Amino acid sequence: MKYARHLKLEKPPRRFPLVLYITFCTVFHLVLAFVDKNPQVNGNDIILPENPPAPEVPISYHETISKGTTLSDILTQCGFSAADIHQMREEVKPVYDLSEVRAGNEIRIIKSPNGDVSSLEYTIDDEKYLLVKNEKGQYSGQLKIIPYETFMTALNGFVTDNLISSVTQQKEGEYLALTLAEIFSWDIDFYTDLREGDRFQILFEKKHLNGEFYGYGKILAASFTNQGQTYWAFRYNYPDGSDWDYFDAQGRSLRKEFLKSPIKFARITSRFSLRRLHPIRKVYRPHYGVDYGARIGTPVQATADGTVIFVGRHGASGRMVSIRHRNDYVTQYLHLRGYPPGIKKGARIKGGQVIGYVGASGEATGPHLDYRIKFHGKYINPLAWKFKPVKPVPPEYRKDFLNKAGAYFFWLRAAGRFL
Repeated sequence: MKYARHLKLEKPPRRFPLVLYITFCTVFHLVLAFVDKNPQVNGNDIILPENPPAPEVPISYHETISKGTTLSDILTQCGFSAADIHQMREEVKPVYDLSEVRAGNEIRIIKSPNGDVSSLEYTIDDEKYLLVKNEKGQYSGQLKIIPYETFMTALNGFVTDNLISSVTQQKEGEYLALTLAEIFSWDIDFYTDLREGDRFQILFEKKHLNGEFYGYGKILAASFTNQGQTYWAFRYNYPDGSDWDYFDAQGRSLRKEFLKSPIKFARITSRFSLRRLHPIRKVYRPHYGVDYGARIGTPVQATADGTVIFVGRHGASGRMVSIRHRNDYVTQYLHLRGYPPGIKKGARIKGGQVIGYVGASGEATGPHLDYRIKFHGKYINPLAWKFKPVKPVPPEYRKDFLNKAGAYFFWLRAAGRFL
C-alpha cells in the first residue's frame, strides 16, 4: 500500500462514434446547400429601422400650486396660449370656476406625445377633484369623488397630560384630537376642565389612497368622561341630505347657543368678578369678562352665530370685535392684535369662525383675550351661565337616529373591551 502513491491512474479515452459523426457532417452540408446566401425581401416583409423610436406614451405634469401662482402661470409653462386658457376657463366655468384654484392644492396635466393636452385634474378639496378633458379641441369638466378606501377605526385612551399628547402617544395625529375637542367644546373646556385619568373613546374613519394613509374622515361616534361625567356624541346625517349634527344618546344636539371657550386650549388667567384689582390702574373695579392667556397671534373664534356690530379700537379695550347673537346676546373680544379679512361691521359670522387674533392692545400687561358676554344689555359670567342647546333630532328621523346611534354604541363598547 505504501507504493500506491507512485501509481498513475488514467481514465479511458472517450471515443465519438464514427457512424454518428458521418451522419452529422452529411446533414450539415445539405443544410448549407439549401440556404439562400442572398435573401430577397418582398413587399410584404417588415424592415426594422436601425434605431427604433421610443414607444409613444403620455407625458404627465404634476405640481402643488404655490402661493402667488395662478392657473394661467402653470398652463403657460405647459405650452398653452392665452386663447387656449381663456377657452378652457369659459367652457369649464358651468362646472367649476378655474380662477378659484388655491395654493397648496394639486394639479395634474396629461399631455399626448404630440404635445396636446388630453386631460387636466385639479384637487378641489379632500373629497373631490375636477376632471377636464380635451376632445377634438373642446373642453369639458366633471366633478369627481376621490376614490378613497375608508376604514372604520376605534381608539380608546386616558388623558395623562393633555388631549393632544394622549392621542399622539397612540400613534394618531393631532387633527383627530382637535376634531374631538371641537365636538365636545360646548360642554368641556379642554384646557381648564381636563383632569388626569379622563377617558375618551373615538369611532372614526381613516382614508387610504393607493394603499397609503391619506387622512382622517368623519368621527362617527365618541364618548368623553370628564371629572366623572360621561358625554356621548353620535354623528347623524339627515336622510334627506339637508344637514348633519352631533347628538347625545337621547337625540339632543351637542351644540349649545355658545361655545364654552373662544380659544382652543387656552389657559384662564383671570375670571369674571365684580371686584378685582386692575393690574395697571391698581384700583378695585368689576371685571366683566374672562381673560385667556395665549401667545400673540393665537386665533380667536366666535362662540356663536351672529352679526358683527363693531370692529376697531375702543379705548382701554384696544382692538375689539363685538357680535350680536340671537335671543339678545352680545359677545365682545378685547385686546386683539388684528382681524382676518372679511371681519367688518354687518358681516355674518358662524360659531367657531376666526374673528381675530390674540394681542396686547389697549390697557394690557401682556398678550391675552378678554372675553365678555352681555344678555339683555347686562354682563353675565361666561363660565357660569347655562346655555340652551339647539334643536334636537327631528321627530320624523328619531327612529332612524336611534338605530344608527345604537350600532355606533355597540362598536364603541366592543372596541373598549379589546383596546
